[in-house]
Parts: sequence; C-alpha cells; structure tokens
Amino acid sequence: MEYSGGLWQDREALPARGVREVWGWAAMFLGTHTPRLDEKGRLILPARFRDELAGGVVITKGQERCLYVFPAPEFQRIAEELQKAPVTNKAARAYSRVFFAGAHDEVPDRQGRVSIPAHLRDYAALDRELVVIGASTRVEIWDKQSWDSYLNDSEDAFASIEEGVLPGGL
Repeated sequence: MEYSGGLWQDREALPARGVREVWGWAAMFLGTHTPRLDEKGRLILPARFRDELAGGVVITKGQERCLYVFPAPEFQRIAEELQKAPVTNKAARAYSRVFFAGAHDEVPDRQGRVSIPAHLRDYAALDRELVVIGASTRVEIWDKQSWDSYLNDSEDAFASIEEGVLPGGL
C-alpha cells in the first residue's frame, strides 16, 4: 500500500493501525497516546501515525492552546481554502496570521521524532508529559494536565449534545 498526495493508492489494503481509511480515500487519525517531550524539545510521534506523517508535517498553533500537526498535503489543502477568503474579511485575516505565523514545517527523522520550537512549546504550555490525539485529518499535541482538564470539562457537554447539532444528524 502506498500513500500519496492525501490518497490511498490501494483501496483494498488497510492503512496503518491508528489511521483509518474514510470517505473512500482520505486518511483519518485516531486514538490517544502519551509520549514524553525530551530535553531537546523533541517528540517521538506515535508509531501508529508515523507512516502518514513521514513525508513531512506542519506544526502550528491550534485552538484551546494545543498544537495541530498536519501531514504536509493536508496543510496545503487548508492553506488553499484560507486563501479563498477575501482579504477584507477581518476574522479570516486574524486567523490566518496566527495560523501561519506560528507554523513550523519539518520531516520526521528515522526514529519518528519532530522538534517542537520553543514558541510553540510556550504557546501550548508543553511540559515533559504530553497527550497526542488523533483528531480526524490532523494530530493534536496537548500538555497532559491541559488535556485532562479540557476532557473533564468537555465530556458532560459531549454527552448532552442534542440531535441536529452535528452535521449528518448523528
């Protein structure tokens, strides 16, 4: 099986564990992992995600003070969508500035490590203990304490979401 440009080349083969084929061709990141940040500010990506991220990643500021990690093709797709917004749209300008100004791109090393620059570690208040989650077409990196707090605060709201709030009427 080969992954290229955001598309699975062999529809019959199953992707790596932790990444699932959805909507026919697109990859989806799943699961929760608890790696550590090393003394040099590097993270070893979860083994389940490495094949999909091996070609290059873009790490940037996410919402709720986490970091978003996109496979390079997915980041490119998002960038193209943001470029469609008119320059006169104040919210789009503000979002784009933060999203792109904080972005850092690199290719994971042979051990699946990526460096997280100091400005991004500071933004997400990353300490040694991390939580890395699959969040559909991206991966998110959270400080463990921040993730635990977010999850605790969000689970009741998740359980009480009413019919029709989510697209597709889950």
